[in-house]
Amino acid sequence: MQIPYRKPGKYMTQKPDHSLTQAKFNELQKKLDKLYATRPQAAKEVTRLAELGDFSENVEYQLAKGRLRRINQNILELEFTLKNAEIITPTKNNKIVNLGHTVMLEINNKIKHYQILGSAETNPNKNIISQNSPLGSALLGKKVGDEIEIKLKDKTVIYKILEIK
Repeated sequence: MQIPYRKPGKYMTQKPDHSLTQAKFNELQKKLDKLYATRPQAAKEVTRLAELGDFSENVEYQLAKGRLRRINQNILELEFTLKNAEIITPTKNNKIVNLGHTVMLEINNKIKHYQILGSAETNPNKNIISQNSPLGSALLGKKVGDEIEIKLKDKTVIYKILEIK
């Protein structure tokens, strides 16, 4: 059976974001080390269950094989991420917004703080935004006192930079 070919959509061709903080890099490295440690046991389990015979009726074997595949896939993804990672080191220059900086903004007479990091560490609940988000990309390269206009669905919001940390 031939797999259908689909042209990539408008939003599927985004450039991958490999920016990570040192803490996130270390967290992913620990996760990778844990997967390396669990893989031999998973492989032994697959081998043990394969020795029982009939593969089509052996549900435990199928589950163990799926688990081993997931472990191997996760290892490949983490190795790729760590190999291509660009560690974010915030500059001491607090005059221009860069990756890793926390920015204090005035939005509709309210004060908000946002930290700009890579896509892998985005967490809107903690006010951590991606460098690829509309606000994050608009803030990069700006300085204190600059105003930024972001168009939302039905209105335009003006952000004023008050402080860069």
